[in-house]
Amino acid sequence: MKSLAELQAIKEKMQNKVALREGTDEKRVVVGMATCGIAAGARPVLNAFVEQVNEAGLAANVTVTQTGCIGLCQYEPIVEVFEAGKEKVTYVKMTADKVARVVEEHLKGGKPVAEFTQVDIK
Repeated sequence: MKSLAELQAIKEKMQNKVALREGTDEKRVVVGMATCGIAAGARPVLNAFVEQVNEAGLAANVTVTQTGCIGLCQYEPIVEVFEAGKEKVTYVKMTADKVARVVEEHLKGGKPVAEFTQVDIK
């Protein structure tokens, strides 16, 4: 059994993550978490977005959430960014390492990271 202090610390840590996912919908980050996405590594991507959006102080206006199949399994993990009044941006083959650039350049700076949106169609 954990001590009361340890349980309180866990509760506070998780409340930050839950609150982050509830946001205002000014900007919404959606990570594809169907079986194909999870198998391709979407869980660490989702966790990285939750942590880095919180660390960047963007929790008040950025919602991080998950969805099922986005329909492009060969490009998983897929992340879609929705902003009010703008066209959706779809990032493909995301990794937890790429998240920092998306948070800094797109979510904070307003400029999508074009190189992470490229799809090779043959």
